[in-house]
Amino acid sequence: MKKKGWYRRLAAGIPLAAIAFLLSGCSVNMGILDPKGTIARQQLDLIIITSVLCVIILVPVLIMTYWFAWKYRHRGDGEYKPNWSHSSKIESVMWGVPIIVILIIAVLTVQYAHKLEPSKAIASEAKPITIEVTSLDWKWLFTYPEQGVASVNYVRFPANVPVEFKLTADAPMNSFWIPQLGGQIYTMSGMAMELNLMADHVGQYPGKGANFSGEHFGKMEFIAEATSQEDFDKWVADVKGSSPALTEQGYGELAEPGIVEKPTTYSSFPEGLFDRIVNKYSAGAGSGHHHGSSSSDGESADEAQAMDMGAMDMGTAGDSSTATTEHAHQHN
Repeated sequence: MKKKGWYRRLAAGIPLAAIAFLLSGCSVNMGILDPKGTIARQQLDLIIITSVLCVIILVPVLIMTYWFAWKYRHRGDGEYKPNWSHSSKIESVMWGVPIIVILIIAVLTVQYAHKLEPSKAIASEAKPITIEVTSLDWKWLFTYPEQGVASVNYVRFPANVPVEFKLTADAPMNSFWIPQLGGQIYTMSGMAMELNLMADHVGQYPGKGANFSGEHFGKMEFIAEATSQEDFDKWVADVKGSSPALTEQGYGELAEPGIVEKPTTYSSFPEGLFDRIVNKYSAGAGSGHHHGSSSSDGESADEAQAMDMGAMDMGTAGDSSTATTEHAHQHN
């Protein structure tokens, strides 16, 4: 019987050893465990601290589980009747230590959550660069309002310079994530989110869409490249001199569902494109509450104003000009 038990253990261990051997030859992207940015480094600190605190509970529990199972294993064929007893000291340790650890983790998490709030500007002597991000089906559009260029599935910025990402969506909601630079943030239609990151090393870092958004969501990947300021300026100049312009019609075609096989750059893009994408899905868009222009059903501005005046309280009719002005402000 003993030999048979050892055979079973050996048979169970062989597959595990084979898996470990095969995985040893794989190149693993450490992602968040290999931070290359200020925000990502602090997030890793929080991960390590909370993991160590959890180990304080986990390791003793696992050791005692196996030790108790071995020490108090049933021997013989007779009925097992344990002798139960209560210990207040053991109960205090069993409940007290986890509660203290959870409280410490809660305090640390709240502190780091406020310190690493996505829209909070990063303190730096360098002037921040603004990059607008629009998630599409199934690609990422990056526009640079200060440089006047744009790119698809590729974003470049200087290292050691804060980057203010402004994000929205012209497609189903997604999640923008560069694991080695910082946490993810959602992109949503009709909203302009903000994420501040900064790379402290020159290099290329994979980015991805971390939210299910349809058929080709797995291909919503991009490269984030941090370079020197000189290389970044040269890249902008090269794009302006050699890439085509992104027109309104070109953006309309780009926004159609589909994938982009390789990164693309544009020497220019329509002014105010990002804001128009955001406002395109805002609650008041196309509602007709725009005084001084024709309404959607062909009514003149005066007729629309008259309808607004008719909805006002009759007690204000004595001062129609003031009431009209106040009502217009309410709609604006």
